[in-house]
Parts: sequence; structure tokens; C-alpha cells
Amino acid sequence: MLEQTPEPPTPRTLLITLTGRDRPGVTSLVFDTLARFGVEVVDIEQIVLRRRLILGLLVSSPRTWTALRTALEDVARELDMTLEIEQGSGDNQPRPQGRSHVTVLGTPLRAPAVAAIAGRIADTGANIDRIERMARYPITAIDLHVSGVDPVELRDLLAREAATQGVDIAVQPASLLRRGMRLIVMDVDSTLVQGEVIEMLAARAGCEDEVARVTEQAMRGELDFAESLRSRVALLEGLEASALDDVYADLQLTPGARTTVRVLKRLGYRFAIVSGGFSQLTDRLAADLGIDFAMANELEIVDGRLTGRVVGPIVDRAGKATALRRFAAEVGVPVSSTVAIGDGANDLDMLNAAGLGIAFNAKPVVQEAAHTAVNVPYMDAVLYLLGITREEVVAADAEEGITTPEPLL
Repeated sequence: MLEQTPEPPTPRTLLITLTGRDRPGVTSLVFDTLARFGVEVVDIEQIVLRRRLILGLLVSSPRTWTALRTALEDVARELDMTLEIEQGSGDNQPRPQGRSHVTVLGTPLRAPAVAAIAGRIADTGANIDRIERMARYPITAIDLHVSGVDPVELRDLLAREAATQGVDIAVQPASLLRRGMRLIVMDVDSTLVQGEVIEMLAARAGCEDEVARVTEQAMRGELDFAESLRSRVALLEGLEASALDDVYADLQLTPGARTTVRVLKRLGYRFAIVSGGFSQLTDRLAADLGIDFAMANELEIVDGRLTGRVVGPIVDRAGKATALRRFAAEVGVPVSSTVAIGDGANDLDMLNAAGLGIAFNAKPVVQEAAHTAVNVPYMDAVLYLLGITREEVVAADAEEGITTPEPLL
């Protein structure tokens, strides 16, 4: 019979916590002290909130640790900080399966909302392992690292709480995909730009009210998009093609749109716009913003005037999802690495096909079906869902001479 080798004893460890006012040299002084005792650093966490420092250290315990405790107590007195030391054994327990990033957006973010969200997470038996702030202006965004519950189950639960609390919540599985290069596919009207281009054209053709009424029904999913587009375009018959130039000059980007594209392009992301609008405008928009791909409907123009017809297949709900898959293949990323952003019912297939579908200030039917909803009026809120903090954005912009607005606080 083979003799079994006994398991080696679990090494003893010390959990050291220092709290107090932050100042330069705190961490250096603590580690200089630890170095004299030859301990091994197992784990370390440090946060600073309004110049208050919390430093947590997990280190191996020397054979006689009382001398180390005395030395650290001397350091704590010198720094006027509070010291706690707890004996134990081994490393941190590994985080349970079912790990998620829960991003919460609020304008403002109030304590009752955070309490409710934390309560719903606790109800599942899951744990919040870490919380970090992603932004404080013009919205407050925090990211909760959660473990111990299936992300899909958590998403469904927190979606209901988000509606009750009037905040936006995005739940994404914690995986390498969040850090990898991705493809962003955006709708244009009422997403990348404010308003509906076809209504702006209709205003110049004298039929804005009629077109706006049909557009609203189509975006709510009450009308077939292709049929509604043909009926609306027919009302533009005879409009001078120069009206397209006038409309383009009047287009207003959604706040934060240019920042979103600029920041993610720096990181190697690729962009596409897929629109039920018109290529005569979207192609120019793509060139202006440095967007890699664009697909939209083409208005027929004869003798300098719109004929009231579109040329070629109509980019509808199914066409947008097809375009997302095609662009992903061209870029060479899996569909799971795509992010789709839209507001209308004709965006639903695209939002559901993407790895992350974001309903941006969308109609209720879209918010209910998408992976997550963002109801703040700032496109760059999407950056926080991707793990990018506003501080990082401001710093990167400053290196290029771009001044990012900051609060007075």
C-alpha cells in the first residue's frame, strides 16, 4: 500500500489595516517596516476617499510576530493612523463563480437607490467584492464587482430595481471580453445625433407633422419600418437636393458622442453606423467622426430633386443585425465582442445580436428587450460600461490639448 503524503500546513498570515489621513510616504514607511521582518506580501488593497486612506495588507506571519506588531504600532502612532492586525491562515478565499460588473448611473445617484441595489444583490446570496467610482460629472457612475450569482439572473432582477429607483444599471459578465478590442455599432437618428433627419427634411418640404407622426409609430414598433419609410420618403418628392446640405449643417451630435468615438478609437476600437436614414448624410457623418463603416438607405435624386423613392434594399430591423455581423467579420472580432447602441424598435435585432446591446434614451419596448438601458443624455456614459473612468478620459484628452469640462467641486 502506498503511503499517503500529508498535506503541508497552511501558512499563517496577518491581515494589517491602516486607516487615517493620507499623505506622501505612508505606503513606503509601512513597507520599509515590513521589510525588516522578511515577510511575504500576499495581497494589498489601498483606496483614498477625500484624503482619507484605507490600506489593507495580507502578509505572511513571521515565527514571532509580536515584534512586527510593536514596530507597526510605532509607525501608526508616528502617522497618527489607526492600526488593526488580525491573525489567520492562507490567502483570500477565491471569489465564487458567477462574477459580474454592475455599473450604476445616476443624475444624481442617491443613497436609497444604492441601498436598494445592494439589497437586491444580497437577496440572491451574492457578494459585492469591490466598488469603484467611474465618474462623478456630469453623471455619477459606480462599478460594483459582484460574485456568486448568474449574471443573467442578476440582470433581470436589477433591471426591475433600476426602473423603481430611476437609475440606469448595466450587468455584464466579468470576462476578458470587457478588456479586448471591440466593434461599436450605432444607430444614428436620436442616438448619435439629436432628432430625426427625415423630420428635418420634412420640415423643409412642408410635411413635418405628418412625417413625425409616422416616425413615432414606427419607432414604437407599431408599423412595419420599410413600409413606413417608403410612405414618409414619398412625401419628400420634389424637394431640392440642396436641402440635404442644409440638414447636415444643422445636425447636432448627442452630447458626449464625439468624446466616445475619440476615446475608443485611441484604444483600437472600430466603429460602424447603421441607419434607417440616408447615406447622403451618414457617409459624411462617418467621414467627419472617423467612423470605419456606414450603412444607410439611399435617396433617389434626379435633376437635383428628390424623387420620393429610395434606391436599393431598405435598411430595416433585420438589415441592421445583418450589418452588425458583417462588420464584425470584416474587423475580425466575434459577435460577442460587439456593442450595439440604438433607440428604436428597428434597432432591436441589432441590440439582441450584439454582445452588449444598449438602449439609449429608447422607447419602452426597446428598453425592456435590450441588455441594458441608458437614460442619461450623454453618449459617453457608454465608456463607463466598458470599464473606462472619466479621470482616464480627462487625462488622455489633456495630453492632446483637449479641455474636458469639470465640476466646480
